[in-house]
Amino acid sequence: MPPYASPSASRSDDIAGTLRLLVALALAVGLMIADHRGGWLTSVRGQLELLVQPLWRLAGLPAKLGDTVRDDAVTRTRLMQENQTLRNALLISGARIARLQAAADENARLRGLLGAVERSGLDVQLAPILDVALDPTRQRLILDIGGDQGVRQGQPVIDAGGLLGQVIEVRPSTATVLLLTDPDHAVPVTIARNGIRLVAYGRGDRIELANIPTSGDVKVGDQVVTSGLGGRFPPGFPVGSVVRLRRDESRVFLVGDLKPAAQLDRGRDVLLLRAVPPPVAPTAAVATPPATDPGRPPGAPAAPGTSVAKPSVATPVPPPTAAPRPAQAPSR
Repeated sequence: MPPYASPSASRSDDIAGTLRLLVALALAVGLMIADHRGGWLTSVRGQLELLVQPLWRLAGLPAKLGDTVRDDAVTRTRLMQENQTLRNALLISGARIARLQAAADENARLRGLLGAVERSGLDVQLAPILDVALDPTRQRLILDIGGDQGVRQGQPVIDAGGLLGQVIEVRPSTATVLLLTDPDHAVPVTIARNGIRLVAYGRGDRIELANIPTSGDVKVGDQVVTSGLGGRFPPGFPVGSVVRLRRDESRVFLVGDLKPAAQLDRGRDVLLLRAVPPPVAPTAAVATPPATDPGRPPGAPAAPGTSVAKPSVATPVPPPTAAPRPAQAPSR
């Protein structure tokens, strides 16, 4: 209390403050009772809440922004992880699909080789390819089998489509195959349609028929097969088909470009031809007459030491008095 204040003044101030407090308490109690019974302050509170609500939102905005940023960061991190996982799974699936496709293609090629063997009844040996040399000056294959597995020099090499080439070098565990397209290779061929004999030469990236007579009946699309001349390649193996005919430099002969029948640049296996069964030509049964002695009468036995050929079919026996007749083949 200040020294200049008197005790009576301070006591009057305390009484006035107490009276104000009592009045405020009485007013508050009265308002509460009136609001509880009448509810007249409800609308006032609603209006005040509408006025204060923007302030509440503004006050909670930093917290909401923080939660949003945190959720976005977590979501972005999770999406990046899922994206990386899915990308890895996609790469693995793509590699598996590519491997399965390669296996399916190889299986199809092997089925083609097996089908060619079964259709032709050939005695062959499956040989995997170890290395490939395909350039304009060297068209060769290195096989993963050699002399220890029965490979011999000069052995023809085929695939499901036709002739590939021949073995030119044999080692104990490997063998070298000279392809039809090699510049050092030539093979006697014939046109399957009319039998015209020609020679097919390798030209590095293609096969070429040289010295075709201009009067020769060779057309685009004709199938060319081995002729068997020279004894190196068996006859009848497909070599290719004529895709183009043109005149040579001398303008006297024609030159034909062949599309190889074999897949020279594909596959991982080839077939080595061991032996080809000789073709069996159908023969008609013809009766051969028995050998007769001009000086021997009909019906007389043959002289000792004389061989008599027996007919392959039954023939009627002529009567004793009739002249001998040659046996005839029975009618079919």
